[in-house]
Amino acid sequence: MHGRAARVRIERSVATYARLFAYCGIDWAAAQRLGAGYRELIGAFDAESLEEIEGIAEGSGRNLNEILALNARTEILPPSYPGSPSADWRRIAAANVAGGVPDWGECTAVAVQPAHSSTGSTLLAQNWDWLGAQRAALVLVRYAETDGSHCITLTEAGMLAKIGLNSHGYGVCLNILRSTDDGSRPGVPVHVLLRGLLKCADVEAAVRLAQGLQFGGSSNVLCADARGATAALEFSPRGLEVVRGSTAALCHTNHFLAPQAALHQASLAPSLSTVPRLERILELTGAHAGRFSPEDLQRMLRDETDGYLSICRRADPALAPEACVETVASVIMDLGARVMQVAPDVPSRTEYVSVPLRAQREAGRALAA
Repeated sequence: MHGRAARVRIERSVATYARLFAYCGIDWAAAQRLGAGYRELIGAFDAESLEEIEGIAEGSGRNLNEILALNARTEILPPSYPGSPSADWRRIAAANVAGGVPDWGECTAVAVQPAHSSTGSTLLAQNWDWLGAQRAALVLVRYAETDGSHCITLTEAGMLAKIGLNSHGYGVCLNILRSTDDGSRPGVPVHVLLRGLLKCADVEAAVRLAQGLQFGGSSNVLCADARGATAALEFSPRGLEVVRGSTAALCHTNHFLAPQAALHQASLAPSLSTVPRLERILELTGAHAGRFSPEDLQRMLRDETDGYLSICRRADPALAPEACVETVASVIMDLGARVMQVAPDVPSRTEYVSVPLRAQREAGRALAA
């Protein structure tokens, strides 16, 4: 269903990542070979996730290895991205087009515990910053699990999951991290991990799941549950570090907070602005008086104090499109109400729309939009 309904948007995802990999010196054929290397790892982690990837490929008419490459895109990208482009990137991009491939640091996240929330339930929010071209590839996917539970995720067409929540009242956000160890060993791709995490009942179940895994790349999953637990699951090929919040709001951007993991932080491109964004969201949440409402989080996620390097990020015309990060979408989740608010653009120029966990007329469908 995902593949058939999002066929055109999956083509956009293929175009975006073929061009992005080319920027890093990896042609699309090589990206597919690298993606294929994750098939057995994904199947060993969660056979249902591999079956879903195979279904996306079948429904969309794409090669299975293309869909595997999309779901392993974080692990395939080198730790140096978005630094200087490969010397061969334009030649590789042209070769991709000649071969029939269409041409074409991210994220600030906040978790608020129920005691500090105006709704009386846990709030989990994020600006997803990435390549603006992928805005046209956004999809909302609803999954009905075999145990009778449900989840909804805002993700990129062809990819299993990203930002989302489930009927247990557990939710996830994603911050891409980079360590000097990325690519040194194979491991579960983060977008496959997110699909597995959306089957968890709460934060502690998620920690237990992640503790037993091996990772090929680095990321942080900021997660929370309706009972009030919050945690940042920072992982890399060296393993998992769990960061707990000590204030009303647990915030994360795109660098490691755990001291041991931070020792292996890859160089941070200034364009990612991860340090000033974290400082700004901590300033905003720390200065907030009273309980946090979804509207308060909307205002914080719309903050443009630092221009192109702000929490709310507009495209910087001085940067190459392949290295230009902007806010693609913004999400605020009320985990008690099981409702997701989505702003499908730079949030300062669009409104948030409420999306319930289960659509009234489409509760049994996998793909909502």
